[in-house]
Amino acid sequence: MSTSTIESPNIVSRDEWLAARKELLAKEKRLTHERDALAAERRQLPWVKVEKNYVFDSASGKKTLADLFDGRSQLVIYHFMFHPEWIEGCPSCSFNMDHTDGTLMHLAQRDVSFTAISRAPSSKIEAFKKRMGWKFSWVSSYENDFNRDYGVSFTKEELASEHCYNFGTSGFPSEEAPGISVFYKKGKDIFHTYATYARGSETVLNTYNYLDLVPKGRNEDDLYFPMAWVRHHDRYQDGQLADAAKPYWPAETTTTTQATSASCCSAEHE
Repeated sequence: MSTSTIESPNIVSRDEWLAARKELLAKEKRLTHERDALAAERRQLPWVKVEKNYVFDSASGKKTLADLFDGRSQLVIYHFMFHPEWIEGCPSCSFNMDHTDGTLMHLAQRDVSFTAISRAPSSKIEAFKKRMGWKFSWVSSYENDFNRDYGVSFTKEELASEHCYNFGTSGFPSEEAPGISVFYKKGKDIFHTYATYARGSETVLNTYNYLDLVPKGRNEDDLYFPMAWVRHHDRYQDGQLADAAKPYWPAETTTTTQATSASCCSAEHE
């Protein structure tokens, strides 16, 4: 909703509001049914067998991809943007992770485990995780090709091509990118079943779901890119970012249109 609509809202009677609300409700129901159908189609995607033996570093030692399932058959992985040379993790990915811990117990009841994976060394991950107060599993892929193989780490040459991200459909402003990958374990075999990038990971951001309900919405139109307002949850008072160069976000000199199509979780979707 535009600022002008907020300043001069259309004020009506309760009956008129109810009629308008019912009209919108019909559209919301159609969208819900379409979303259910899309989710069913998503589950019918073919699978790819994982052939590599990925080994990750964690606070409790080395872990294989199979170990990350923690005895369950399904695994959701969040690709957290944390370059080995960065001082702290990406604020946008941190925003995403702030919505995670409360879901873990519920996911476990449905045979689902969760792990975040970053290229930063385990020591940096653990220090940042402690600072943020998170409990979820988080491991380092610093010594393997996992991030590159699953489309969330790029060389400078690949970034220059502008077709490195989101299944080759868009560019990205950073060597690290966000995303979600899903795996299934059947016996000793592991299969990659789904992946989503850019705004595909936005569905787990419940703050956005709430903002979409209020009159001002996300209120991001005047920002140089949609998530520029986001900070680590312990930095909203001072707005401080330890990495002054903001290597996880598009440069502020980028035009709004370019930044919007290339920014973190708000990047152009499929």
